[in-house]
Parts: sequence; C-alpha cells; structure tokens
Amino acid sequence: MDRYETKPLKNKHFKEMWLNTDKMHYLLNNVRKKGQGGSKFRGLEDLNLQTYIVVTSEVFSRYAFRSDVAYDWDTTFEELALDTIQYKDDRLNEFAKKNARLDFSHYPQEPPKENEEEYAQYTHDINKIRHRSQYVDGLHVNATYTNIAHYWLIKQLVKANEWRMISDNDSSIKTAFYRVFAKEIKRYDAHHFLSLVDREKSRKQSLQEFEDAKQDLLEWGFQSGYETKNLRKLAKYYLTELFRRHTFHEQVSEGKKTFNKYANQPIEHPLASKDKGFHLVDCTTDLSSIEPKDIAEMVLEVNDNATNAFIQQMRRRLSILERPLMTARGEGKSYIYANFNPKYAQYALTILRTYFNFCLPYKSMDGKKLTPAQRLGITEKVFDIKDIIYLR
Repeated sequence: MDRYETKPLKNKHFKEMWLNTDKMHYLLNNVRKKGQGGSKFRGLEDLNLQTYIVVTSEVFSRYAFRSDVAYDWDTTFEELALDTIQYKDDRLNEFAKKNARLDFSHYPQEPPKENEEEYAQYTHDINKIRHRSQYVDGLHVNATYTNIAHYWLIKQLVKANEWRMISDNDSSIKTAFYRVFAKEIKRYDAHHFLSLVDREKSRKQSLQEFEDAKQDLLEWGFQSGYETKNLRKLAKYYLTELFRRHTFHEQVSEGKKTFNKYANQPIEHPLASKDKGFHLVDCTTDLSSIEPKDIAEMVLEVNDNATNAFIQQMRRRLSILERPLMTARGEGKSYIYANFNPKYAQYALTILRTYFNFCLPYKSMDGKKLTPAQRLGITEKVFDIKDIIYLR
C-alpha cells in the first residue's frame, strides 16, 4: 500500500472526489478469556458485543480507500482507571473526558456507602465493567470518533479541489463529514448527498419498479418532445426541469438576515435499479449557487454501489464477517463463525481491501474489465495475489 497507493496519490490531484461511505455491524463471538469459565460466570454468554466497520470507496472506480473497525485493542481497563483518578473523569461532562471515544469513558469510583442512590449506580456500573473484562481485550470506540479519524486520514491521503460524499442517513457519518470538511463546506467545495434505500422491498417488487421507471422516463421524454431514448439523458433532462422549481433547502429569515436551511425534501431518483428499485436522494448542504443542470448531473451519480461491492466481498470472502446463521431451533441467530478479537478482523479487512483494489477486475458499462486501482489511475496493470505475497 505504501508503494502502490500512498506514493502515487501524493503525485495525483483530482478535480472532484466522489466518496461513498457506509457502516456495517457484526457481533463479536463472545468467547470468554482463558480462566474465566465455571459456574459462577453462568449467563454471561448473553453479552452481545456489537462492533462497527466503516467503509469508504470512490464512487466511479469503486476503489476502497479505507475499511476501519471501531475498536481500540491497545486500551486496558487498568489504563482507564488510572486516567479516571488522574483527570477526575468521573466528575466531568462526557465531551470533556479524555476517553470519551470509548464505550466506557471512565472507570467508576466508589462513593460513600451512606449515599444509597450513588452506591447502587456504582455497583451497577462496576459490574458491567467486570463482566466486560471477562471477554476480549480492548474496548469499542464510538462510531462518530472512528468516522472522524477515518475521513481525516482520507483527506491527508487524497488531494482534491472539491468533495462529494454519499451516505445513508447515519448521524455519525454526517457529523464526521461536517467536522472534517467544515472549511470546504463553507466554501461550497464540499457537498453531502443522502441515498435513502428501502431495504424491506422484495426482489420482485424492486424488479417491477425498475421496469416501471424505464417506461415512465420514455413516456415523459416522448410527451416533452425529446427524441432520444437514452434513459440516462432523459433522466438528466427530467432532473434539470425538476430543479428549476425544487430545492433541497428552504430560506429562513431572522431579522434582517436571510439564510438557507436544510429542508428535508428528498426526491425520487428517476433511474431505479433491479436489486433496490426506486431510492430517494437528498442533499444536506447548500446547492443554491449551482445551476439546475449541474445539480442534475450530480444527483444522477448518487448511489451506494461502491461500498456495497466491497461489503459484499467482506461478507462472502471473510468467514469471520459472514452474516449470522439461524439456530437449529429457529429461536435466534448464531454467530458461531464470528471472530472474538477485532484486531484480526482489521488485519483481514486490510488484506482483502488490497486484493479487491489491485487484483480483482470487474466489467463496467464502458465494457472495460479493470481493477479499481486501474480505474482510479494509480496503477496500469492487474496484480496477481503472488505479487503482493512475495513483494520485495
């Protein structure tokens, strides 16, 4: 990655960088550490350790820039207890704590037993920590903190004049983007689009919506006087006319000042897909300075195909990140293949990301079969897995 990603990207400058971010979760296999078994620990198997993975890919090439597990495997409860005593973290607001990024931001300190209410809360909190310490070392990290670090590292790696980001309506992703790209957003050089998909649709319903979308566009084009039958061109014409009267923001007046505010007015994307059907598109940043035809061109590109392609590879090729199995009784889900140490999940993700970017070509609409790294323009050949294993 240092030779074929970091160095080439230092010398490459993008006019526009389109990013697609998504977050998936899996439950760690809650295997207790050695020596923590026995009858006195009965019932701890019910503890579900939900872990998040953040993935960001480039929209057009599907190049996966990062895939990060929201976990800190170097932090210990002993260090947490020392920081709590040293910085009095148990008496601070959450945002002021040194370890606010962790799921346990401080180590509970014993209050006087005379204060029954505080002592009961202390007993509850200390028992949670003792139960958690029976399992894998390290602590889970807040998803927003992980996303902020995730975007900051991408921003250091990639040089671009303008940024476009696509995600679902996840608050941790949106907050991270607004913080890391705050200056670019103020200069109108960064915009955030929402791709809102209904995951409960059946495959049959999605396919029907795909056929309906084609027919609707062709009928609209005929009635509007357009001779072309190219669906993408018709979708652009349709969106251009739509954005002459529709905005994603609303004007708000306070005294003598007038400013634009996010209006939560999504539109239906005119191009449906076979697997997802129709999906909604929204923009949370201010597009008022952009012409309708340019907004239409941007909205046409809003989809989550880039991250879906990599996440599907994760699910299929990494057994530790596979979807859960149904139990024999049908009472619930089994995570028997899930790993119990996120450190090794991160190692596996980095290896898979390298293979996906440099060794796995795919055929796109232009008919060319290229790897994501070739499409991004940082390599000229398809690598073999042996090229990576035996790198000198």
